[in-house]
Amino acid sequence: MENIKMVVFDMAGTTVNEDNIVYKTLQQAINNAGFNVTLDQVLAQGAGKEKLQAIKSVLAEYADNHDKQLADSIYQDFAVQLKKAYEVNPIFPQPNAIELFTELKRRNILTVLNTGYNRQTAQFIIDKLGWKEGVDFDGLVTASDVPQNRPNPDMIFFAMKRFGITEPASVIKVGDSIIDIEEGKNAGCALNIGITTGAHTVEQLESAHPDRVINNLIELLAFIG
Repeated sequence: MENIKMVVFDMAGTTVNEDNIVYKTLQQAINNAGFNVTLDQVLAQGAGKEKLQAIKSVLAEYADNHDKQLADSIYQDFAVQLKKAYEVNPIFPQPNAIELFTELKRRNILTVLNTGYNRQTAQFIIDKLGWKEGVDFDGLVTASDVPQNRPNPDMIFFAMKRFGITEPASVIKVGDSIIDIEEGKNAGCALNIGITTGAHTVEQLESAHPDRVINNLIELLAFIG
């Protein structure tokens, strides 16, 4: 595909391998509040979402609970526990992430990371990986940077505005969850690509009707002219 100017990548599960730390911690925080949800349930309802919204979605679906104050309380516990988890657990780039970023730069295609994390958490992950904005990747957009989060396309539009891109048909979105694909579709991206390295299975990704599903980031190059 020609005339691609930017690729927007999700972080955890897509470009970052953190062994589902965030969703395991989310599960723990919810269950600490007296529930009994499984990791698969957390992934099914929460993957890719801003994390307070993920908690609300899990509680609404599996506990029939819509208590906003409870969700806020669980989120506060989650935020504390997640910081500790990221401090002690190793995280790595997904296979071929840096190689792909390098090749996109060679082709003058922007690499932007976007995430359902807030900026503080996202920056902590990036710092722990040793990645540098403007060197290893071009930009970061987080859930706390925009009014509405996935599946709304605000983060993609935010990135486009920052880099002066006016046509979503020159943007590709890559992510490991259904909501990533929905975000890209809602933005009107040229290609919306699911990847199997993270939260959702092939079958779950296919349910969102992506343009492609890949197993390794480097496969993206086959779709870019």
